[in-house]
Amino acid sequence: MDKKLLRQQIKQRILHMTKEERKKKETIIHDILFQQHSWKKAHVIGITISRQTEVDTMAIIERAWQEGKRVAIPKCDVQTKQMVFREIHSFQQTERSFFDLYEPIVEKTKEVQKHDIQLLFVPGLAFVRRGYRLGYGGGYYDRYLVDFPNDTFSLAYDCQIVSTLPIETHDIPVQIVITNEGIIVCENE
Repeated sequence: MDKKLLRQQIKQRILHMTKEERKKKETIIHDILFQQHSWKKAHVIGITISRQTEVDTMAIIERAWQEGKRVAIPKCDVQTKQMVFREIHSFQQTERSFFDLYEPIVEKTKEVQKHDIQLLFVPGLAFVRRGYRLGYGGGYYDRYLVDFPNDTFSLAYDCQIVSTLPIETHDIPVQIVITNEGIIVCENE
């Protein structure tokens, strides 16, 4: 199975949805998320600022701030292929970087330690029901998740759930995938 081809196919599936259809599905996903115990108890969340083909996270970040949660977003180091999370208090503390990502401005933010993030949202393009995902190809999250001690969620449209993915030994599954069709509690051996 060619990962590059699969990434393109999934992106096309998402882009074929109308704006209204995507908005409707995102509203369902957000509603389900905000009812979860892991969301309610988390004081610190780690999350990316969504890109064009991803479930909207801006509304999630704003909701987190309204609820008094701390929000940390990733800063990637392309040399070391590592990432750290830095706390933001407004979107003005971010800047557009490589791969069309929004990242924290280092001078305006402070690092949040991995063990302090109670709920980490892990992005991906495709997911299987066991929680494994097809990411964007950098491997940043698989490296970060190696010793991540807390809850991991992914958000996905129903069209991003697939029956099979190429799974490698270093791949680390998420615990929960929330889609517009409900919650997938990932069973991992």
